[in-house]
Amino acid sequence: MTDGHDTIVRLEPDISAIAAAAWDACANPPGRGYHPFVSHAFLKALEDARCVGDGTGWLPRHLVLEDRDGVIGGVAPCYVKGHSQGEYVFDHAWAQAYTQAGGRYYPKLQIAVPFTPVPGPRLLVRPGPAARDNEQLLAAAAIEVARQNGLSSVHMTFLDCDAQARLQHLGFLARTGQQFHWQNEGYATFEDYLGTLASRKRKATRRERFDAISAGIAIEHLTGDAITDAHWDAFYAFYVDTGNRKWGRPYLNRAFFSRLGETMRDQCLLVLAKRDGRYIAGALNMIGGDCLYGRYWGAIEHHPFLHFEVCYYQAIDYAITHKLARVEAGAQGDHKLARGYLPVETYSAHWLADPGLHKAVEKFLKQERRMIAESNADLTDMGPYRRGAD
Repeated sequence: MTDGHDTIVRLEPDISAIAAAAWDACANPPGRGYHPFVSHAFLKALEDARCVGDGTGWLPRHLVLEDRDGVIGGVAPCYVKGHSQGEYVFDHAWAQAYTQAGGRYYPKLQIAVPFTPVPGPRLLVRPGPAARDNEQLLAAAAIEVARQNGLSSVHMTFLDCDAQARLQHLGFLARTGQQFHWQNEGYATFEDYLGTLASRKRKATRRERFDAISAGIAIEHLTGDAITDAHWDAFYAFYVDTGNRKWGRPYLNRAFFSRLGETMRDQCLLVLAKRDGRYIAGALNMIGGDCLYGRYWGAIEHHPFLHFEVCYYQAIDYAITHKLARVEAGAQGDHKLARGYLPVETYSAHWLADPGLHKAVEKFLKQERRMIAESNADLTDMGPYRRGAD
């Protein structure tokens, strides 16, 4: 596909065929905040471990925009999807309604990071005067791919708000969602942060942290070369146990975590809980720019409040110590509110080929956006932070 200005957009089914330096020059150029999940290394780890590819319902078809000299000016992590699993922006009801009306919803085109509900850039372009034009070219190319191949739709999930707004003139519908993030207001210590909570919430947090480790549990932080295969083995057992209980079959395999440890070890933070000489629970976080991203959690023993300690309080403590601006705790979970994580909006954009489906979804999204905004306002008012003097 060309735009008539010596620029071509092509599909690449194997990210290994794209030079890592060229991809990352678009995904994480100097001067922008580092987003680990759109890095070449992270997406390649998914492909190398066969978490995506044939038989998974995630068929890589990455968009690559390059000029006549072969210089890559933009890329997008793009997949042909045979289902709606592993996306965290739920369109199952759209698929069901369209199927009942005689349409075929799958396959569809998804521009996203598989299994990763983390906001960030999705149309990845090199900085420069052509950046906005190249972003639009990638989006238009995705629509053209869908049209030429009879795909029902194009979905860009967990992109930034400004990018979502810039896509609406191409016919993309705007959708909002809800997550819970913790903001670092320049706290010097965890106790400094606790001082901003209402008295009752402050006491509850101290009690939860004490009770979480009262059975003789020790907490370890591991990153970089300190993470060994034995640590990954322990964590993977926790991850599989949670996956089996929550959604039936975990999306990621053991090979993925090995690959992550090989290529992105300095961006990995494992928080592990140990009792009587063995690891019993853990959480994987990713470090990116000024943010700590909470990803996966699991445990093989149940202890009250241990989940909150390992996933939420330890993440806050780490962010304060390392002067990170925020902690993003992943999808869903208003139980995070009492742990200091406040609601924020997330954004996605959806292009639907069928005019009737487009109209119906547009009406639904208008109502949903209003509900999300109202929910966020209400939950923020219910947050644990004190208002004036106790």
